[in-house]
Amino acid sequence: MTLPCDKAAAPAAVLFGLEGPSLTEWEKGFFREVQPAGFIIFRRNVESPAQLAKLTMCLRDVLGRGDAPILIDQEGGRVQRLRPPHWPALPAMGVYGELARKDLGRAKRGAWLQARLIADDLYRVGIDVDCLPCLDLQLPTTHQVIGDRSFGADPEVVAELGQSVCDGLLAGGVSPVIKHLPGHGRAGQDSHKTLPQVDADITSLQADFMPFRRLAAQRWGMTAHILFTTLDRENPATQSRTVIQEIIRGEIGFDGLLVSDDINMEALSGPLKKRAAASLAAGCDLVLHCSGKKLEMEEVAAAVPSMSSQALERLARARPPAPQAFDRDAALEELEALAGALS
Repeated sequence: MTLPCDKAAAPAAVLFGLEGPSLTEWEKGFFREVQPAGFIIFRRNVESPAQLAKLTMCLRDVLGRGDAPILIDQEGGRVQRLRPPHWPALPAMGVYGELARKDLGRAKRGAWLQARLIADDLYRVGIDVDCLPCLDLQLPTTHQVIGDRSFGADPEVVAELGQSVCDGLLAGGVSPVIKHLPGHGRAGQDSHKTLPQVDADITSLQADFMPFRRLAAQRWGMTAHILFTTLDRENPATQSRTVIQEIIRGEIGFDGLLVSDDINMEALSGPLKKRAAASLAAGCDLVLHCSGKKLEMEEVAAAVPSMSSQALERLARARPPAPQAFDRDAALEELEALAGALS
């Protein structure tokens, strides 16, 4: 394949998925040549802790970059790539929204504990970025694809619990990703399957923006594939320069590393190379491509440039801190006691 001439200057502005639980020879050569910024792990890539730790080490070795970020969606509930028997089953984050109705302090503690336990699991296998927390509101119109992944309808509670999750992940040496900017809660459709359209006015959207505004100091964020007609009648947020520059970067104030949601999702249209180019042109720092399919990855790789200098600065700032001391058994015991408060 022919790559853009600036490929050697910096990592390519893309995060790739991969096919299975170990790298194929083709993947090794492809990733070595393309030099993606990093990777994302899915259930198909996971067999055991030892296997996963070996895989993440191999991914970084292939790139020759020991600090290349490796992402995962590990939330609890329906969205949990690491599952029993090797990892604990954890509840959906929405349970802490329910607990917050009774006791916000205990809910914040539970959210922190769950995030800290998740971080411990991830750090042990070499994963350093978790696509969590979901700061989308849960409203009457919210599609079930968000559902109990949300902390609820109250923006203040969502912000408080989201901050607790971020703090728990960071304490365990894992960077959080706030999602889905600037808010997925008003969407009544699943963006994996179609492009949701939100017609709410700017005043109504302020509630959606608020949790993101409160957590704008976080260093990773993910966009929503949502068409906000009040903001841009033609382009979904991921590909809207207006939404990214005026709302996400401007009004919300997020200056961290901005990654698109998966560009393979049906909310976006056109060839993958155009989806990638449009997302980067709008202001995303990185595009996310998750399928692990050879022909798709080749198409995306040929279309994306190297990361910009500004994106590289954001990536450098986004490195997670070293994990703090942690008593895992005590944390599990405390979390189980808090879960009992819901019954």
